Amino acid sequence: MRVHLVVVALLLQVAAAAQAEVYERTLSNGLKVIVKEDHRAPVLVQQIWYRAGSMDERTGVTGVAHVLEHLMFKGTKDVPVGQFSKVIAAAGGRENAFTSYDHTAYFQQLHRSKLSLAMKLESDRMHNLLMSEKEFAKEIKVVMEERRWRTDDEPRSLLFEKLMAAAFQEHPYHNPVIGWMTDLQNMTAEDALDWYKTWYAPNNATLVIAGDVRASEVFALAQRYYGSIPAGELPQRKAVGESAQLGIKRLTVKAPAELPFIVMAWHAPTLRDAEKDWKPYALDVLVGVLDGNSSARLNKSLVREQQVAMDVGTGYDSVARGPGLFVIEATPREGKTVGEVETALRAQLALLVRDGVSAEELQRVKAQVTAGEVYKRDSVFYQAMQIGQMESAGMSHKDIPVMLQKLQEVTAQQVQDVARELFSDDRLTVATLDPQPLPDKPKHAGGAVHAH
Repeated sequence: MRVHLVVVALLLQVAAAAQAEVYERTLSNGLKVIVKEDHRAPVLVQQIWYRAGSMDERTGVTGVAHVLEHLMFKGTKDVPVGQFSKVIAAAGGRENAFTSYDHTAYFQQLHRSKLSLAMKLESDRMHNLLMSEKEFAKEIKVVMEERRWRTDDEPRSLLFEKLMAAAFQEHPYHNPVIGWMTDLQNMTAEDALDWYKTWYAPNNATLVIAGDVRASEVFALAQRYYGSIPAGELPQRKAVGESAQLGIKRLTVKAPAELPFIVMAWHAPTLRDAEKDWKPYALDVLVGVLDGNSSARLNKSLVREQQVAMDVGTGYDSVARGPGLFVIEATPREGKTVGEVETALRAQLALLVRDGVSAEELQRVKAQVTAGEVYKRDSVFYQAMQIGQMESAGMSHKDIPVMLQKLQEVTAQQVQDVARELFSDDRLTVATLDPQPLPDKPKHAGGAVHAH
């Protein structure tokens, strides 16, 4: 009972923190500005989230969202090539960017006195980017090299790419974020410029500022730097989905690797209504039951007791613009096969579907989830990330405390029910890595190739 009371107290603390001091305003050009005040340290983060990721690409230009992310550091009339990063570094800050299936985001983390500088730079490249053929030609080579060392030369990344392409036949999650190599080879500066002109507009963006700031000052600065950028005429987005699968899918990927590997992925729902949905919350709890820590089921059973696997992991993202996957991955122990690992995994899942979860397991997972949220509140950057992800997925930052509450309300019966529905072979894609001999030559060189 004591643990339960502590968890409830932590939850109330987090929910209050999530709701407190978040301010929102939409400028006349459609830019949504969200401010999360947190005065514990004299730092701030600026993040701009464009609701344009690889799922918005069309056939033939896959990877263009990520290519443009690189090109956004290649200069404007006022800020020449390479200067953006130098100016931020000279101000004692750090910056970066990332592209996903659902969005593209850019961020700077700086002292609280440097917000005006960050906004000036970020708003400038929202509408003044220079797209030179020379810079495009250089950067597309960087991206192709990144594709080689991150995917083509990484057997597990390659396996996941093939898995996504098999699991999603209709939805654009079928395509990799970095793009197919043939598309990268055929891409032009014009393709990247079209993408920029289509999606990089204030009415397709969310500006998130978190840290030691005053909302009123942030809104005034946002109006000053972003307010005069004209709204864009955004294309009408068509709803895309994925039809029900008609049976199990299996694929094998042969690639040079030391060890075999297996990934099992089931189609799963994602969050659409924070208040009414329950399955995504039950799936979040199910992840914790299977893989929350060393005492969770799969680790305990497959790694420690049966010693059939070296490691096992579970993943599921409830917040996304598109449909979800519930993923379990494992590396067989030496002398064991992927078939033996799959059999052992299936036995554990069947046990869970048959007998459900215990009150103790449920309590442990809820305590973990809540503690995790408390720790995340220590990071101004993460607070901004959470807001940006929610808004880009079509949800609201106001849903964050609701989601925490709903997670706490998940019952053992709901976890059992969602597991029974989820673990059907008609939803399942199984991908296995068949390791080929490693080449004698040294592995492909490369530290992180980045946009700038």
